[in-house]
Amino acid sequence: MSKQIISTPLAPAAIGTYSQAVRVGGTIWVSGQIPLDPATKELVQGDMEAQVRRVFENLKAIVVAAGAGLDDVVKVTVFLVDLSHFALVNRVMAEYFREPYPARAAVGVASLPRGAQVEVECIVGL
Repeated sequence: MSKQIISTPLAPAAIGTYSQAVRVGGTIWVSGQIPLDPATKELVQGDMEAQVRRVFENLKAIVVAAGAGLDDVVKVTVFLVDLSHFALVNRVMAEYFREPYPARAAVGVASLPRGAQVEVECIVGL
C-alpha cells in the first residue's frame, strides 16, 4: 500500500521529522497536536480551555484536509501534563465529537514539546 501525506496550512506545520498525518488505505493517522497557532507557530495565549480548543481545531483542520470529518475519528489519545484538566478536556471534546464517540485513552505525562500542557492525536477510519 502507498502512503499519502496529509498537510494543511490551517494547522501548525510539523516541527520535527513527522507529517501532520499519513493515510494508508482507509486509515489516517494524525500526529499529536499541541496548542500551536498555525499562523504564528507559537503556543496560544490564554487559559487551559483555550489550549484544549486550539488542539481540537488543529486536529479538525488536518482531518478535514484528509477528506474526512470528526465523525470518522475512531480513536483519540490525550496527553496531559496535569490530569486534573481531564474534565475540561471531556467538556470541550463533547463539543467537537458526537455519539457514538470514538475510543479514547488519556495519559498523564511529565512534559510535552514547547512546554505545552496538552497534546492530542487521533486515528481516522474511512
